[in-house]
Amino acid sequence: MKVFVHVFFLLVCLSQLNLTAQNKITLSGKVTDQQGTPLSLVTIAVENTTFGTYTDDSGRYSLQVSPGKHTFVVSSLGYQTIKISLDLHHNKTLDFQLEESSVNLNSVEVYGKSNTQKVKEGALTVNAVDIKPLVNSLNNLNTMVNRTTGIKIREEGGVGSDFELSINGMSGNSVRYFIDGMPLSTKGSGINLANLPVNIIDRIEIYKGVVPANLGADALGGAINIITNQEKKNYLDASYGIGSFHTHKIDINGQFVDPKTDLVFRPTIGVNYSKNDYTMKGVEVWDEDNRKYVLANRKRFHDDYFSLLGQLEIGFVNKSWTDAFFISASYSKVDKELQTGSIQSKVYGMAERQTDAWNVSGRYLKHDFLIKDLQLNASVSHTWDQSLTIDTAFRKYNWDGTYIESPRNEITGRDRSLRHYKRPLTIVRTNIDYRLNDHHSFNLNYLLNRTGNDRYDEIDTEFEPSNDVLAKHILGLSYNQFFFEGKMDNTFFFKDYINHLEIGQQDLSWITGSDGVPASSTKNHIGYGLGSRYSFWEKLALKISFEHSVRLPLSRELLGNGTTIYPNIKLKPESSNNYNVGTYGSIRLAPSHLLYYEANGFYRNVDNYIHAVISESEGMMQYENVSSVKIKGIEGEVRYTWSDHLQAIVNCSYQDARDQKKYKSDGKPSISYKNKVPNRPWLFSNAELNYTLSDLFKKNSKLRLSYNYQYVHWFFLTWEGYGALDSKSKIPTQHLHTATVSYSWAKERYNLSFECNNLFDSNIYDNYMLQKPGRSFFCKFRLFIN
Repeated sequence: MKVFVHVFFLLVCLSQLNLTAQNKITLSGKVTDQQGTPLSLVTIAVENTTFGTYTDDSGRYSLQVSPGKHTFVVSSLGYQTIKISLDLHHNKTLDFQLEESSVNLNSVEVYGKSNTQKVKEGALTVNAVDIKPLVNSLNNLNTMVNRTTGIKIREEGGVGSDFELSINGMSGNSVRYFIDGMPLSTKGSGINLANLPVNIIDRIEIYKGVVPANLGADALGGAINIITNQEKKNYLDASYGIGSFHTHKIDINGQFVDPKTDLVFRPTIGVNYSKNDYTMKGVEVWDEDNRKYVLANRKRFHDDYFSLLGQLEIGFVNKSWTDAFFISASYSKVDKELQTGSIQSKVYGMAERQTDAWNVSGRYLKHDFLIKDLQLNASVSHTWDQSLTIDTAFRKYNWDGTYIESPRNEITGRDRSLRHYKRPLTIVRTNIDYRLNDHHSFNLNYLLNRTGNDRYDEIDTEFEPSNDVLAKHILGLSYNQFFFEGKMDNTFFFKDYINHLEIGQQDLSWITGSDGVPASSTKNHIGYGLGSRYSFWEKLALKISFEHSVRLPLSRELLGNGTTIYPNIKLKPESSNNYNVGTYGSIRLAPSHLLYYEANGFYRNVDNYIHAVISESEGMMQYENVSSVKIKGIEGEVRYTWSDHLQAIVNCSYQDARDQKKYKSDGKPSISYKNKVPNRPWLFSNAELNYTLSDLFKKNSKLRLSYNYQYVHWFFLTWEGYGALDSKSKIPTQHLHTATVSYSWAKERYNLSFECNNLFDSNIYDNYMLQKPGRSFFCKFRLFIN
């Protein structure tokens, strides 16, 4: 680590010397559209060079060049490109106004980069997924994110099932989710990547291992930031999808702007429903004739899922007192019948979980706040989140829907229960960004996350009500550098995590450990990191990053979920040293033919690793600390693009996570020492092929053909050291094929798509051998009025 830091600071010092030796002048200004709206991430490049820059959120840019004559290219996808020649000998201010264009000019193809590409070329290791081109056919975000490099999403079943997302081997709650910089949990605990309306999203940023301080995240494995559309346009975007297993999906999103007052209305509605009555293959059912259990295929019979998200945003943009000020209110509801526990041998027939959440929030954005080049981005949010778990049936069900009377309820094996959880959530975020000059900027971020946990039961008289509080204060400070006309990008950051916990629950102390911790405690943890990227030329760039990260347990891990997860009050925060080394580049094989590659290596040294442990006898789960886990791996992606017609993508990920606990608590050697962490994929890959035809049947139409293939190598369900290898349970190697056809016409006003998932009806498993649906179909119609 010392060598790593010394080399890094040597590069920084050399860059400073080089900077002072150059005689540069500055071209700066602002880029807007025809309505005067500032345009962000517009490329301003010097023709026939790699020198260039991008506009910020307020449309401003600043580019240093040598004195003399230069041709500047101003471009952005969806707008006509501007070329202008200037003979510069002094600093100059020049504004540009871009006109919309329905065609992609060659100059845009050469110089313009998508927002996702610009994010990927930062100092940190980031995956960026552009959602806009995929909205016509995309069913949910999980599908797209699961195909990206180093990411694996493991679902417990069909539509609406719980899932676990891993980034570079760190999974589950080690990953934090944000929407426009605010925690996604503000929308309610039932809202996630799978049921969030896709047509409100511009792109997704996936940070691996090293998370920027401005997100305010105690994320050990990484973070996902969902960026919504912020264009100042009037539009209506509505879609309806219908699919196998009685699946229906409705998304409606719109924006209406009053040109006189700049008052903006943004309504959003998202609805998902599915019976999830797909066939379970090879499950145990009772054979009355032979008086024994046999393996058979049976449909799921108690797995209905319904989700609703409604939101209204009202605010102003581009006023003298604010660049953006919005007040929003939202309501979310999720009703889910529970079919199984954490393993599929536990079958439920009447248990249900219902979740409701109301949210009010406000956000304020202002450039040049108080002083020039100081930006303030402040948000406040409060969510009334409550859930009810219904477990009142004294029955034991089989996969054929039959049951026998039982003296215990279905989930916990105890008395009848109507368990209520009220978890009010308050989020306060303040982000201050100050640009000292074109080469140095600072960012200060504060995040308060306070979650309550009020538990009570309507009918279980033995249950002890309690009220717990989990509060986090996260302070982040970062310093950023930009040198060599954008070739070098450095960032240094510091984080302070303050965790306050108040525990009221004392029931099941032999399971939860509530009798072994103080009723109230406050602890402090420190994190820090750095990142650097240097672009030698378009074909080759290198980046390195490091973070000492701390991850505070979530309420789900500490306090359970009220159904299938026991609380564990004794959980300790995770900490990790995360290292990343990567390279990327673009090679222009010929006009309109582009080859992009990236490769990354990573290493994670985790202490007090939080790991889910499943009890097969109860079908329940509980999170526990593993003293030490080391994760290392490599990943890579190659992407070929031919104009707007053909795109081919191949990526592969290898992750090696091993237990480093040599001795157990009693001093005896640990059998699992150096074993791979079980029940998680360690080798997987994706391949994607897209072909687009324009004006095939009529003018201004597009036909898009897509094929996706996913491969997952087999892995053990339990530690390798336990039992004989030839008899150990394992999830087999899996192959998943998906084909999609989409057609749009009238300049993409009308869009129709058909998807076949699991084309060859393979057996697909994820979490602990829980089966996912077989072959399924989905049809979607989308109307977009701009």
